[in-house]
Amino acid sequence: MAPQNPLKPIRGMAPFEERLASARQLVRHPRIFVTDLEARLGSRYTADTLGELRRRFPRSRFVWLMGADNLSQIRHWERWREVFRLAAVAVFDRPTYCLRALAELAAERFKRRRKPSRDVRRLADMVPPAWAFFPIRLDASSATALRARRRRAVTTR
Repeated sequence: MAPQNPLKPIRGMAPFEERLASARQLVRHPRIFVTDLEARLGSRYTADTLGELRRRFPRSRFVWLMGADNLSQIRHWERWREVFRLAAVAVFDRPTYCLRALAELAAERFKRRRKPSRDVRRLADMVPPAWAFFPIRLDASSATALRARRRRAVTTR
């Protein structure tokens, strides 16, 4: 988990430790690990983090998880093409972003490497660049709104 997204304002952002603890509480999958690796590495960019993970764990396979909101603006990321070459990418639908994200530069650039729905279970076994779009049940809640709701619930106890 990144200490601070360079494209998001710091203002209104929950402290890193709070976001890390929240993510650890929410993720309940044996193959998904929430870590503070980026904070310990001091990396600001996804490409740097993925490169370091591949260097440290050469036999492991990685899938980068992101929302469609990120796919729609990934062209602004530092070395975004490298992200697609270092790991398979799983893009999860987000309210109001599906069509925009799938029409964006990254989706167009790697359209021949997009995998059909029937193959998404094997995404981790595919050689990057490989990516898939997951149309999922949509929840319009933002991380900021979820944190505010949690704070209200804690203070009313």
